Amino acid sequence: MPLTKLTFKPGIDKQNTEYGAEGGWIDCDNVRFRYGLPEKIGGWESVIQPDRMIIGAARDQITWASNNATQLAAVGTHKKLYTVYNNTYYDITPLSTTLPAVFTFTSGTTIVDVLSTASGCLEGDFVTFSTVSGVSVVNVNNTNMENEFEIVNIIDADNFQVDVNDLGIVPGTVTASGTAAGAAFQINTGVDNTVEGYGWGAGYYGAGTWGTARSIPLSLQQARIWALDTFGEDLIATIVGGRTYRLDTSAFLDYANGITSTAERATELTQAPDQSNFMLVSPIDRHLIFFGTETTPGSSTTFDPMSVLFGSQQSLTDFTPTSINTAGFQRLAQGNEIITAVRTRGDILILSDDSAHSMQFVGPPFTFSFKQIGSNCGAVGPHAAQEAENVVYWMSEGSFYRYSGTVQEIPCSVQDYVFGDIDKTEYRKIFAGVNLSFGEITWFYCSEANSFIDRCVTYNYKENVWTIGSLARTTWASEGTFRKPYATEYDPNATTAAVPTVIGVSPGRSIIYQHESGTNANGQPITAFIESGDMDIVDGDDNMFIRRYIPDFKNQEGEVEMQIKVKQYPGSSQTIASATTVYSTTTKVDMRARGRQIALKIVSDDLDTKWRYGTLRVDAQPDGKR
Repeated sequence: MPLTKLTFKPGIDKQNTEYGAEGGWIDCDNVRFRYGLPEKIGGWESVIQPDRMIIGAARDQITWASNNATQLAAVGTHKKLYTVYNNTYYDITPLSTTLPAVFTFTSGTTIVDVLSTASGCLEGDFVTFSTVSGVSVVNVNNTNMENEFEIVNIIDADNFQVDVNDLGIVPGTVTASGTAAGAAFQINTGVDNTVEGYGWGAGYYGAGTWGTARSIPLSLQQARIWALDTFGEDLIATIVGGRTYRLDTSAFLDYANGITSTAERATELTQAPDQSNFMLVSPIDRHLIFFGTETTPGSSTTFDPMSVLFGSQQSLTDFTPTSINTAGFQRLAQGNEIITAVRTRGDILILSDDSAHSMQFVGPPFTFSFKQIGSNCGAVGPHAAQEAENVVYWMSEGSFYRYSGTVQEIPCSVQDYVFGDIDKTEYRKIFAGVNLSFGEITWFYCSEANSFIDRCVTYNYKENVWTIGSLARTTWASEGTFRKPYATEYDPNATTAAVPTVIGVSPGRSIIYQHESGTNANGQPITAFIESGDMDIVDGDDNMFIRRYIPDFKNQEGEVEMQIKVKQYPGSSQTIASATTVYSTTTKVDMRARGRQIALKIVSDDLDTKWRYGTLRVDAQPDGKR
């Protein structure tokens, strides 16, 4: 009998049944399509070797180059703000205040009471003590109290507690007290998950009346998200829903002395709004723009979630419109709140929860023009939209869109799968990343079963195909400043010592990876697979007897398992007729199987594997109708 060639359409189809997706693929993980063929994705490795981690869940990331061509990255987590420079993490989290402090040690416990009047700190915040004196506890002295600590408990407005267990304190050997001339408090931390509830305590302080049951769930706190951008060479960092900070890059790199000033931190832009849903810098004219913000900076009563406020050109301090500057504001019409904004084609695309608007620089006297360009197409989160090759792609409620001059919905072959199992309370965490080398936009999201990002969906805009997977990345920075994409992964249970060192820090760490590097997952195997839908070998009426098949791979390295599955009817149970390890030298695989429909699954889970699948040829003959 002649060999029968079985070809498959590119992309994953989860809208159809397994039989309806005949001639296509129905499931995969860690696989992409190139030239219409499925292949295992590239590997990744830690940016800083040996592995170094940072505190908290990363929520935005940016890479850029300074004026002297120094390559930099910045990551904002729900607890801190970091830069990455010269293979080292630097904590640049802004400070809120610096006050004197008094320590009280107690026998039998590693918990230390700290008095620092009206610090404004909260549980989980960070404080660094300096110029310490009077501490003389076994294994704890003035020097090692001059460290950064996480605050483990708030007693009252003036008193809090830290844990010195990491310093090796011996309970029972104490001194009455000690002092720190300086206790530098960082800005209040955020939370890593959105918290909702109905009962006592649900909602922010002052929401509703005391003792009244909540009939609908209220957000206790939103997960902290950052919006990061650059103004020239300086980093601008906005807490979504909060304030804005700036890192003076020339001071951080200390151009004058040729060294890095590790003490340099981001500082608040005191003239900027105190509350904004998003921030970016305009691409050509360099205006610092806030979206969903206060029309009068610093005045909470002027907060308007549909307003756009822009400062004067080239200014980080001038946000009040006058006849001699280019500052101004505009209220957009359709929607409840502005969610995000993206630079594209010299313009800015603004996305509310319901609409799309174009913002274009036109110069004096109006500075910017605004035009609504779409409705019922809003974005679901601050980082759910990204631009790639002059086109903006974003995730909306129940669908995906693109903008390349007009707003268009993108047909999606995995739409029901994605939106049928996505945690809508964690929409804010969704992060869209661009992989320009492969023409991919990937949205990383939380499934309903997990409040942390654990899934992804990828659109290959060059080949117009969709894939799905379990790659969990909380942020993504495309190649450009660095040769390869940078991405972050969060482990809420990790207790690895962070860099720089913090004493008594609670679990939850992020790590930065360089992607498309090698074939492994930071030294571990990547499990990759792809599975086809059922297809008839002939017309589906007769059974077929399969005796052998010929594998076809390009650039294969390592082992790949090929599974041939058969079944009699669409509703029948599937049977694995053959599961064979295939190498680059394998010419054919002998087997014996009988069925009306055949499906293929390719799996690799060893180190150093690489493959791109081609075409399957089977040796089969009719074998009756029963």
